This record gives sequence, structure tokens and C-alpha cells, in this order.
Amino acid sequence: MENSGASVVITHHILECKQKEYEKWLDEILPVSKHATGFIDLQIVRPIPKLTFVYTVIIRFDTIENLKSWMESQDRKHLIEKASPFFRKNDRYQIKSGLDFLFNAENEGHKVPVRWKQYLVTWSAIYPLSLIIPVLLLPILRWLGIPLNHYFDAFINSGCIVLLMVYVVMPNYTRLIKKWLFK
Repeated sequence: MENSGASVVITHHILECKQKEYEKWLDEILPVSKHATGFIDLQIVRPIPKLTFVYTVIIRFDTIENLKSWMESQDRKHLIEKASPFFRKNDRYQIKSGLDFLFNAENEGHKVPVRWKQYLVTWSAIYPLSLIIPVLLLPILRWLGIPLNHYFDAFINSGCIVLLMVYVVMPNYTRLIKKWLFK
């Protein structure tokens, strides 16, 4: 439990005419990131075409030390310099241990709630989702003709729950209980 990993949330505001070049640059930096010591996984949230221009990249490492080593490495610095002509704003990122990034809005600074509050909030959000999502999702899977398979069903259910937690539930939930959470 002591070594709960570390995440970095990187936001890149890309110039409208430079998105194709940025996508090519991603093809260059992603393999280098994946070979960094301690790399676990990453997700890219792409902008909505012709509407937004912000890319959000979430990278997880096994330790905060390995994550900081990657973020401060010469390889990354060189690649960021190469992409800087595509940026509307400078390369911005926040390093968080474990799931701290779920509890910290961009405008909240670096304040993170105590672990026991993170635990209660996460549990209270996951519990109802773990009851509701299978009830809604499993009939759709059967209707689509996907046969009953406990492992596949659990894989799809957990994927939907995590997606909802990261992008819908936690940002709104933490905003709603912000006073208690950061007290």
C-alpha cells in the first residue's frame, strides 16, 4: 500500500493548424515513454474535432521517482522542444501519487485530500456504479449477441466504471463535496 504508484496528467493546448503534426509527434514520444523505467500505462484524451484543441495525456509509473526521472529526462526534454511549435500554451503537467489526480482539479493547485477521505469518496462513487452498470450493460451485451462470459462481462463492466469515474463522476463529485474533502 505504501508504494501506490504515480501518475502525471499532461495537458497540451495545440494550435488549430498543428494537430496533424502533434499526432505524428505522439507517434514518436509514446514508444520512448513506454520504454522508460517503471512505466505502467498511459491514456490519451484527444480533443473533440473542430471544437476543442486540448490533448490530455495520463501516464502511470510504478514509483514517483521513476515518473520524475522520465519527466525530467533529456529524451523527454528534447521531444518537448521539438513539439513546442505546435503548442498554444507551454507543456503543463501535474504529478500525483496513486489516484490523487482524481481529487485535484487543474485550478485547485497542488492540494490533495487525506487518504482516508479519498478512500471514502472513491468507495462511495464506485459502489453505486458497480450495482448500476451491470444492470444496464449486460442486457445490451446479450442483445448484441455477445454470449454470457463472466470474465468478458467483468472486463467491460470495470472498463465502463473506470471511464465514468475518471471522466464523469469524480470531477463532478469532488467539486460537489470540495469543502469537506479539502478541509
